[in-house]
Amino acid sequence: MANRDTTITQVRNVNKQHRASLSALDQLAVWVTQHVGTMGFFLLILIWTLGWLGWNTLGPTEHRFDPYPAFVLWIFIANIVQIMLMPLIMIGQNLQNRHSELRAEADFEINKHSAKEVKMIITHLERQHETISKILKRLDNRSSK
Repeated sequence: MANRDTTITQVRNVNKQHRASLSALDQLAVWVTQHVGTMGFFLLILIWTLGWLGWNTLGPTEHRFDPYPAFVLWIFIANIVQIMLMPLIMIGQNLQNRHSELRAEADFEINKHSAKEVKMIITHLERQHETISKILKRLDNRSSK
């Protein structure tokens, strides 16, 4: 059997590598990005809005704290939430893009290694085919004598 390099390259776990590279603030940004874009968050904001506007429109007049029609406090809080979430989501998306790039690089490395292995296997199969063909020819020559 021919001496060939059978070492298998170590596949790196880019998920662990990416997680290890994140600071606590990066992890917070990723967490916020992952959770803000969910139906749960949407429903939370919807319930908060309906509750706030409903109470301040239909609740007892003496207990309304953000009077209709302006809802100044509600608009202020909603704007603050938006202002805080916007850059945090953008940071989280940038971190997720960096993770995607790492995964793409790892996939490319694996694909290169796989292509090399497939080429070696095809070469080996071609040699086997040649050897088997030679053996069959010899057997045919012996049987025809």
